Amino acid sequence: MTQVPRAVKGLSLVSLFNDFASEMVYPLLPAFVTRTLGGGAELLGLLDGAADLTSALLKVASGRLADRPRWRGPLILVGYATAVLVRPLIAVASAAWQVVGFRVIDRVGKGIRTPPRDALIAAVTPAPQRGRAFGFHRGADHFGAVVGSLVAWYLLTRGADVRRVIEWSVVPGLVAFVVLSVVLRGTRAAALLAPERPGAVADAGGRVFWVPVAALTALTFFRIPETLLLLRLQDAGVAVALVPLVWAGLHVVRSASSYPGGWLADRLGPRTTVAAGGLLFGAVVAALGAALSPAGAMATFLALGLVAGLTESSERTMVARLAPVRTGRGFGLYHALTGVAALPAAVLFGWIYQSVDGPAALIASAAGMAVAVVAWLIASPRNPEGYKA
Repeated sequence: MTQVPRAVKGLSLVSLFNDFASEMVYPLLPAFVTRTLGGGAELLGLLDGAADLTSALLKVASGRLADRPRWRGPLILVGYATAVLVRPLIAVASAAWQVVGFRVIDRVGKGIRTPPRDALIAAVTPAPQRGRAFGFHRGADHFGAVVGSLVAWYLLTRGADVRRVIEWSVVPGLVAFVVLSVVLRGTRAAALLAPERPGAVADAGGRVFWVPVAALTALTFFRIPETLLLLRLQDAGVAVALVPLVWAGLHVVRSASSYPGGWLADRLGPRTTVAAGGLLFGAVVAALGAALSPAGAMATFLALGLVAGLTESSERTMVARLAPVRTGRGFGLYHALTGVAALPAAVLFGWIYQSVDGPAALIASAAGMAVAVVAWLIASPRNPEGYKA
């Protein structure tokens, strides 16, 4: 981990505290929406999809601005500030549709900050080590989710209701903002790295960029929303008070597997590790569609953490290679397309879950993912920029 640049470590610490705050809220939303506010599974799907769509649309503009190095710091700062200020307001919601609205505004911050942050990580990290840099960042992000979920569980066991837990999420959010201010003040906005190989792709455009990114979008489309997976745990008999613990366990696996997954992406290439992650996702989701005991459902759910370890850093590494010049634009388009795909997918799987049943939605997701992995292997370049893949 000594090969990870200091700027990446600083941004990783910020993500740790921000996810600390976020994951005090997110795993409680299914219970809050369906039990406290009277919403249904279809609305839960809409909650995830609408939030991701809003974030996606902003990422296009944010990505273009991120190609101006001096804009990166302010964009990252505004993005985190928006989340810190809005997220605790979910606690005052009196109707399910209000939760959707607050969640959408929370994701506005994510849409603003994500492309410039990823572009900065790519810019300050040598290309052969980017998988590990993104893996380190994702590992810290997921570790924050572990802490946030455990704190939420602790507060629930001490008698706090869901609204009060959501209110307390403002504390780690403010810490994240303060840490970010220090990190950005000590970090020079690095110029974009020049392509490391002659004849590298000149821009985030053309068939060499769009075809693989379209395949990544297909992989995203067939990922059933995590809110519905949490609902599946409740359907299997897992108590609401245990959901934050299970969510924390999921992020323990994600955090522990992120850096090794990034290392594999550097060694085997992102093409292979993304495909492996997609196949694993399909297998785990299909298993969740079976009749499981509460303990079996929780154990199977935890295996999903390995998927993030294999895919998150690998996908970002691939995008950085496909768009080595206008990297901000490349990340903006990638995040936008995958976010846009999440809305119809969330509505579709939410409808299947509510109209048919949970197992049908899970099996549909697994089958679609298998097809998408085949499309990815056909569409993705074996050797972008001349690197091993």
